[in-house]
Amino acid sequence: MEKPPSYRLTEAAKDALIADQAALIQRLVARVTELESLVGKPKKTSSNSHQPPSSDGPGRKNREEASARRRKARPSRPGTSRPLAEEPDRTERRLADACPHCGEAVGEAEQGCRHRYDHIDLPVIRPVVTRVELFGGRCRCCGKRYRAAPPATMPPGTPFGPGIRSLLAYLHHSHHVGFERLSRMLKEVFGLTISEGAVANSFRRMGDALETACTAIKAKLLTAPVIASDETTTRVDGVTCWQWVFHSDTAVLHEIVPSRGRAVAERVLGEVRPEVWVSDRYAGQQELGQVHQVCLAHVLRDVQYAIDCGDTVVAPKIRDLLRWAIRVGKRRSSLKDSTLAAYAAKADNRLDALVGVPAAHPAGRELQRQIKAWRSKFFVFLKDRRVPPTNNRSEQEIRPSVVFRKVTNGFRSQWGPKIHAGYRSVTGTARLQGTSAWSAVRNLIDGDFAIA
Repeated sequence: MEKPPSYRLTEAAKDALIADQAALIQRLVARVTELESLVGKPKKTSSNSHQPPSSDGPGRKNREEASARRRKARPSRPGTSRPLAEEPDRTERRLADACPHCGEAVGEAEQGCRHRYDHIDLPVIRPVVTRVELFGGRCRCCGKRYRAAPPATMPPGTPFGPGIRSLLAYLHHSHHVGFERLSRMLKEVFGLTISEGAVANSFRRMGDALETACTAIKAKLLTAPVIASDETTTRVDGVTCWQWVFHSDTAVLHEIVPSRGRAVAERVLGEVRPEVWVSDRYAGQQELGQVHQVCLAHVLRDVQYAIDCGDTVVAPKIRDLLRWAIRVGKRRSSLKDSTLAAYAAKADNRLDALVGVPAAHPAGRELQRQIKAWRSKFFVFLKDRRVPPTNNRSEQEIRPSVVFRKVTNGFRSQWGPKIHAGYRSVTGTARLQGTSAWSAVRNLIDGDFAIA
């Protein structure tokens, strides 16, 4: 049915139509204003936001900067050679029989060493197979059967010794070699045939040892006065989960759980409340310690975004202040307590002044609003030498797991995350004690893992 002409509408219908049109115009104006506000805003990248560098994309600016770096002439360096081994396994002495110029015969007494170098190579690596034969018989006294006890280091069950099990864990969790490639690598390089299922079973057998080690690591962690934490995503059986890391100067603890909530950190800490907590500004990381130091590297990225948006008054000065404070923090060991206290007071006063300056640009006002919300958590490291100015160590500790996730696309079992988190905890703690990841996992499988 066709609409009646407008001159046939009643006054009430006309008023309703006008009201609808006015509401539509208001919505369109609001949308236009919103879109206009987005015009000219810079794209968020890894330098001005919390996005990873992989999200930057191969833009023209990145290509130009990469090209400029390639064209930059490198300074010359003095020539060096590989140092000779202190204790070579074998030495081969070569004596000349005759002079290459005239053919005159020469003897050993006339010659001295004129050149020395090392030739390094790997021998053919093959597994060592030990056949264990347990003898026994029937007792002449009691008539019962008996059998010799197996060697303590070669119990029955899995045929693979601690060296193979350590290598499997090391290559998979430290170097991100998948099950299929790991099985193929062992066959082609070491001549060892081992199926993917056997690799998985080897990891599962590490569960009890890793759980015991993580219990000791957690107890060591909770005694630290300063604890830092961070979290990142991972995939478990196709579902997004979260990998948390908690670390101090002596211990590193990883946990993979389905939640990013504050309850995860509270469960790890229990009744313990460390003197200082270091993290980013995520809500789930707040109020977990007596004092909180926020990561200034994250703050600097927000400051850079305000600068990219066009704030040329407040944001650049805040950037310079934070960079200056971080430089002071790096040389705290050479500063007196009175000097460090003066620097802390100077940083507080300058930041208060910058927050109080009326910002003309909206990005500057938003930055000031954020800083006011976290004002008391910026310069804790200038008052406590134990506290770092950034949370970079947490990100460095969790980065190998991020690479593992990108290479393997996560875990396909429910026990896999526990093994990986335990492995990262053990190797991370061992690194703080000056032990390599290979030595740590070998000690764990041998039952010799200990925390100093």
